Amino acid sequence: MQFTGRSVALDTSAGIWLAESAAAAPPCTVAALVPSSFEAVARVLHPAVRYVGDDDVEVPWASVAAANGTTVHPLMQWGSVTGAMEYFENDDQSPLWHGAPARGHLPAPVAERLVAVLSRWTTTPDVCWYAVAQGGAVLTDHPTLSLPDREYWLINGPIELAAQNMAAEPFEQSANLWWPADRAWCVVTDIDLVSTYVGGSAACLAELFDAEGLEVLPAAPGQRTTWDADQVNPTPPDAPDL
Repeated sequence: MQFTGRSVALDTSAGIWLAESAAAAPPCTVAALVPSSFEAVARVLHPAVRYVGDDDVEVPWASVAAANGTTVHPLMQWGSVTGAMEYFENDDQSPLWHGAPARGHLPAPVAERLVAVLSRWTTTPDVCWYAVAQGGAVLTDHPTLSLPDREYWLINGPIELAAQNMAAEPFEQSANLWWPADRAWCVVTDIDLVSTYVGGSAACLAELFDAEGLEVLPAAPGQRTTWDADQVNPTPPDAPDL
């Protein structure tokens, strides 16, 4: 079995540090995704998309919030920003946006912008690890890395693989976790979320905040990552009971 032409690792010990960190963290928090040992954590929002002819135009959450009269803040959630949980997958707000932010998948253009920054903040850009969640568009029975509620296949390769499709066409699936061998940073796109979390040094993440084409918010280990984490914008009327 291969992802992007690279065989799945038979030894998953490279990811044990992430498994141990996740197991020790409160569930449904940033710390359960990104180890709290990092100096800083940022949240990268997946953009919505507006279809203009044959082009996909990225629409930032800030524009969607402005159009809906909702507030931009670090814990904002897509359902609360748009006003309905149905806007995760089954509807749109044309003409502002037609495609919701990708869930569980880091869009390749966003990944490329992350790579442009993160490649400067590791001593091992040519030796990185990638984890792909078991299930979804990819099914096999190779050895996996076990994290709470998730099993992952691992491959390794250069940092540029972060922007590659890990699934067979016509499906799209980014790596769900990726980090360099020196563990200078870690990127996590949980399969249930429409944003990606990045842990690293404060200086590294400061560059992410300034990077063109990225919508980045500060995050903290204890913050919740669930749809109801937004305590500023109204709860969507079609939100499920907890």
